[in-house]
Amino acid sequence: MAEVHGIVIVGGGICGLATALALHRKGISSLVLEKSETLRADGVATAIHANGWRALEQLGVATELRETANLVTAYHSVWQQQNRTTLVPFSKELRCLKRKDLVEALAKNLPAGTIRFGCHIAAIAPDSVGHGTVISTTDGSTIKAKVLIGCDGANSVVAKYLGLGHPLQLPRFIILGLTSYPHGHPFGTHFRRLGYEDFAFGLIPVTENLVHFFVSRSSASTGIGNDERAAKEYVLEKLEDCPAELADVVRRCDAEAEPLRTLTKVWYRPPWQVMLGGFQRGTVTVAGDAMHVMGPFIGQGGSAALEDAVVLARSLSRAGVDAATGDRELHEKMSVALGKYVRERRPRVFVLSLESFVVGALLTARSAVKKLVCVAILAVLGSESRRHANYDCGRL
Repeated sequence: MAEVHGIVIVGGGICGLATALALHRKGISSLVLEKSETLRADGVATAIHANGWRALEQLGVATELRETANLVTAYHSVWQQQNRTTLVPFSKELRCLKRKDLVEALAKNLPAGTIRFGCHIAAIAPDSVGHGTVISTTDGSTIKAKVLIGCDGANSVVAKYLGLGHPLQLPRFIILGLTSYPHGHPFGTHFRRLGYEDFAFGLIPVTENLVHFFVSRSSASTGIGNDERAAKEYVLEKLEDCPAELADVVRRCDAEAEPLRTLTKVWYRPPWQVMLGGFQRGTVTVAGDAMHVMGPFIGQGGSAALEDAVVLARSLSRAGVDAATGDRELHEKMSVALGKYVRERRPRVFVLSLESFVVGALLTARSAVKKLVCVAILAVLGSESRRHANYDCGRL
């Protein structure tokens, strides 16, 4: 016999947990279906800008998370070939959180039993005898959901149910890591980036004892794959002519304590899909990467997902549903609420996706014409990337 739930969230990552917590803060229960057997606290780190911190404040976890990450005060960029240096102070809050800290903070504030682990979705179909959807899992279970929210990442099964186009891939070789300094690192509170023609190295302090670093290269064809030792050797070779303390970040990285993460492609939903895509079908919608997965080029993916969670929970809480609401009326009210959520989020995430897409295109462009077009679009957008942090998703 099928289980029946009011709100089911597919995906127990940052967006799924944040959405469940936002609903919980509004007194609304939900069930999170997560395919992993345990909490997905793996991963490296994520930069959270002021707009993301506003969302975390609404979720009630900002104070404890601020204790795990220091304030980043400036962006220091060096282009080696042009011998050009830029130092830009941050006027808005920026902190780099370990993904583990963020996920665990969200999860521990949820009621027991909210997350169901080891749940693999086999199929999603409309409920033929009622309103909502029927979710079938690989273990033969059936779950009926009056509202279904897909927070299941770039390869979202809920997005496929909605008929959204599959996200595109950008070939890019990326290494992500964390380095510990028991006696303190020498980088202060600056986000540093060292750029070459086709190679970039960056580091951002997490605390006075922990640094997050990344390496990005335009081509994925390095032959390294997931070999962590080969990845470190590759980066150290690239950093031979750089200041010794930068190479030391990679050299000191303990892959056993903090595993390196190597990527050979970046998933993104192109801005035209974000503008025109069908993000709602009745009482089914998507959020986070399932809605607007984007490259890491403007550092807003995590913050945007937290915004989604707040806006979505607020919209559903204002639907005017109570225990006396019949199924048909509930379906209609929830559909209207999700429609309001989509209309509020679409223009916001379109601008984010557009800028991320253009920056990614510029970094990979070989044609002078293509580069010129990208630069022109970014000029039209102006300093939008800094204004992104000014965005306030509002009260929960």
